[in-house]
Amino acid sequence: MSVSEGSLEAPTRHALDWRAPEFYDQSKLDAELTRVFDICHGCRRCVSLCTAFPKLFDLIDEGTSGEIDGVARQDYEQVVDRCYLCDMCYMSKCPYVPPHAWNVDFPHLMLRAKAVKFKQGRTTARDKLLSATDAIGKLASIPVVVKFVNAANRTPLVRAAMDKSLGVHRERVLPEYASPTFRARAAPDGSFAERKGARTPGKVAVFATCYVNYNEPGIGHDLLQLLAHNEIPAVLAKQEACCGMPKLELGDMDAVARLKDVNIPALARLAREGYAIMSAIPSCTLMFKKELPLLFAGDAEVQAVADAMFDPFEYLVLRHRDGLLKTDFKHALGRVSYHIPCHSRVQNIGQKTRDMLTLIPGTEVASVERCSGHDGTWGVKKEYFEQSMKIGRPVFRQMGATDPDYIASDCPIAARHIQQGMGQTRAQKQHPLTLLRMAYGL
Repeated sequence: MSVSEGSLEAPTRHALDWRAPEFYDQSKLDAELTRVFDICHGCRRCVSLCTAFPKLFDLIDEGTSGEIDGVARQDYEQVVDRCYLCDMCYMSKCPYVPPHAWNVDFPHLMLRAKAVKFKQGRTTARDKLLSATDAIGKLASIPVVVKFVNAANRTPLVRAAMDKSLGVHRERVLPEYASPTFRARAAPDGSFAERKGARTPGKVAVFATCYVNYNEPGIGHDLLQLLAHNEIPAVLAKQEACCGMPKLELGDMDAVARLKDVNIPALARLAREGYAIMSAIPSCTLMFKKELPLLFAGDAEVQAVADAMFDPFEYLVLRHRDGLLKTDFKHALGRVSYHIPCHSRVQNIGQKTRDMLTLIPGTEVASVERCSGHDGTWGVKKEYFEQSMKIGRPVFRQMGATDPDYIASDCPIAARHIQQGMGQTRAQKQHPLTLLRMAYGL
């Protein structure tokens, strides 16, 4: 097989040597961007995934030569800024990923370009602020502050000011903040006897995540209720900071390392004690499962956490296969339109949420397997809001096609984006964990 024919082998991924000086060398970065962009230009298979590839191809087609040499180097950043590191091009489209000899890793190349931009001090204050999820959450969830913040985010005059001064689009529906937080009220039940299965550890440690802790604590409480109903002893991770995904998407690699140093030692202890570690936000789960092991290759504690990390529905389905999950459902859910987010898809675990929900009698699940277009902070930004809505339109249509009773996504940010894009609908937005809790009658 020639290199131009692509690889039929399963994708593999190389560790990222982000500490090496050449990683931040602008000339070497430009050379690699030129090489990979030229390969993408000759293939164009990923044109429908996001706006990064259409922008690249437009720059080439409208350039002086119709080839990559006709694109100015400073215009490369227009492509980089449109990549939100969903990884779908790597996992599902590109025929030239390793082990192919061309060794194309488009998302990690975009990450490198973002890291160089950050290192050069060219990252905007707005982008730094949006990635500070832990700091903003701690401030916004203060009891005296939370009502003001939530009211301000719904006030047109304030949103117009945010649009102008911060570049946060005035029409983007923003998540509310909660007080008290999830961690302040969480009461995991560790009183049950541990029952190990062939596929599952018999006890769970919950990593709350910034979003569940500060924005939708109900998701975390639903998870704890589900574990308790199935007599699975649970604890809460004692020490927790942001998983690092927002900082990774920003290219702030040193911040990723600092957050890793906070989270990993405590989580590694739990892993060594035999806990399954669980996060209800796909991006956070992916960060521990896939990204940190590639950034800190050879770190035994990072790998121990990765090996112990589970998506909640991945764990519950495996628990069912072990014959240890209760199926005493009391309520049908009717028609559910379920969106599987990109950061769930690239974990290569299949559609475990759909598999779990279809166990509920009287429940029909229609799955939508396509990017919603929001990403963590990308779809909030003024310059990308319209593009995020455009990417999401096929998802909005598909989610409403069955006249569902519920719309759901493992990613609550994607679910809110989908609800906004669908407009007026009778369907209720609920997280899949909430739906499962409702089906149990809890």
